[in-house]
Amino acid sequence: MAVSVFDMFKVGIGPSSSHTVGPMRAGHAFVKVLRDHGMLEQATSLKIELMGSLAATGKGHGTDTAAQLGLLGRIPETMDPDEVSVLIGDIRASRQLKLDGMHAVAFDPEADIAFHADKVPAFHTNAMEFSVFAGDSLLYRRRYYSVGGGFIVAAREDDPEQPVTPKAFQGVKTKPYPYRTGDELMKIARDNNLTIAELVYRNECVDRMPEEVDRRLDEIWQVMHAAVERGMRQTEVLPGPFRIARRANALMQDVMQRTDDPLAVLDWVNVYAMAVAEENAAGGRVVTAPTNGAAGVIPAVIEYYLRHVSGSTMEGVRTFLLTAGAVGMLYKENASISGAEVGCQGEVGVACSMAAAGLAAVCGGTVEQIENAAEIGMEHNLGLTCDPVAGQVQIPCIERNAIAAVKAINAARMALRGNGSHYISLDQVIRTMMATGRDMQSKYKETSLGGLAVSIVEC
Repeated sequence: MAVSVFDMFKVGIGPSSSHTVGPMRAGHAFVKVLRDHGMLEQATSLKIELMGSLAATGKGHGTDTAAQLGLLGRIPETMDPDEVSVLIGDIRASRQLKLDGMHAVAFDPEADIAFHADKVPAFHTNAMEFSVFAGDSLLYRRRYYSVGGGFIVAAREDDPEQPVTPKAFQGVKTKPYPYRTGDELMKIARDNNLTIAELVYRNECVDRMPEEVDRRLDEIWQVMHAAVERGMRQTEVLPGPFRIARRANALMQDVMQRTDDPLAVLDWVNVYAMAVAEENAAGGRVVTAPTNGAAGVIPAVIEYYLRHVSGSTMEGVRTFLLTAGAVGMLYKENASISGAEVGCQGEVGVACSMAAAGLAAVCGGTVEQIENAAEIGMEHNLGLTCDPVAGQVQIPCIERNAIAAVKAINAARMALRGNGSHYISLDQVIRTMMATGRDMQSKYKETSLGGLAVSIVEC
């Protein structure tokens, strides 16, 4: 298993991991290549081409903005959301973009960013191409694919239709407990008398000191928790053509008044999930879990654990993240977490599966019960389409985060009340999810050309 838990949980800005975080990383990677090859100072102008899903919903997802930020040398982990409008405003006003923040080239966002939704590469629909020129001559061109969850893959220089092996997957140290499937994960854990969290922790400590692993897990949770807290405070409308009102704050005020409601805890889970999803929709700082579009699910379930489950601890939060990360890695390695590739089942569905496993783990579940919880979480998200209205990560995305968080809690509770034995394995449901995604029509995979995305317009 080459993917790390810290690949599954990455700090970035909204609204989309594949359409915002990935393109920002791609722009940053492109500039690094220019610098490493001594071409940065030769460049005089720049063009960006967005293809497939990146073009179809790119404006609503902020893809054009993200790509420019990456070219400026910014990265998602440290990008201040409040700086975005200022930086993009400067580019528009000056019609120049400073590559890596230093070398200015001629660039007009209105004229030099092309949206080609009908151009869909065979490798992946989320493709973008950067071209720099020296005078009238092409200096360098490179294509990148944003494959979900903020992961990017560079195309081969000699054949842009083919990907190269990502650097993150090369030269990885041997893990003490390598696994690729859910069945392997459970067997290794049982054979070594380890929990899933302990197994993943020991694998992570191959590349990092234990103190760093602990620190990074805590930092991930701190960003998640901050998104919940900020999202619950905000009341302004969300960006976009429909001027959608935030709901987390109003729902929080309402549930605080209903102290005798036996199901109020469900409302609280909705509050936590919608708060993060609304922060993401507004371009705020969130954690891909495993994607931005599903960023509210896992934080909401962890908040439920900390605030509503007796005996909860911060060490439990680490256990939750490690266990959820282990499940997310299975989807990343064996299927997909890209809405543009398999629909929202690969985003909200995977987040639900991860959250169910994490909650089962911190509630004392066995390895078998944890696997069962993850399986239930995905089984009842199979076929979920990605059909964002107006290309915004708002309708139905925000509510989907809340529904999936509640579903994850229910999946964990069902699994914990069984003995872990069940008919459909997690591996089988992962394969089914991928097959379902392949069968799904492209208009239901983050293109805003079908489903709910067209229902408002038709009405």
